[in-house]
Amino acid sequence: MSRVEVKSNEPLERALRRFKRKIEREGILKQIKARKHYEKPSERKRRKKRK
Repeated sequence: MSRVEVKSNEPLERALRRFKRKIEREGILKQIKARKHYEKPSERKRRKKRK
């Protein structure tokens, strides 16, 4: 689980931006998008071959 500490006198928007960047760097966002819909094993193999 990713965490971002909100510093004193720091706008919430800035902390949220840091959180989004951190999640993207860790690859969590990519995993969420991949798991959003079921992918058949044959489709998964095709996708891996294309890479």
